[in-house]
Amino acid sequence: MGLKRNVPLAAALGYKGQGPFLAFILHRVGGAGMAIFITMHVLSTFAEMRGLAIGDALNKVYTSPPFQIFILFCVLFHAINGLRITLLDIFHAKLMPHYRKIIAIEWVAFILVFGFAAVSVVATAIGRM
Repeated sequence: MGLKRNVPLAAALGYKGQGPFLAFILHRVGGAGMAIFITMHVLSTFAEMRGLAIGDALNKVYTSPPFQIFILFCVLFHAINGLRITLLDIFHAKLMPHYRKIIAIEWVAFILVFGFAAVSVVATAIGRM
């Protein structure tokens, strides 16, 4: 039997789990974003091979700068957060007392790498205009 909790939806949505919970949610969003991108890529390739116009439309969507920035966010956050999770699993006893510090380091690394990558995407998009 499942665990029974009587928590109202408003209280559940108002949960302020801060860093660890946000990392948990964004890790799932990153995985879902990558799955969406891969699905779109496979479908557009299939459609273009068949000569369907939907292939070009899908191609325009996932080569657009906003979608590229979203995919960069998904891939980079998923990778950096996955590295943090792996390190915590391997060195559990030594790193667990520093859990929140490691999340802060993760965010700093992510912001630096994502910022550089996003600026590169925007600069390339401006250069194509």
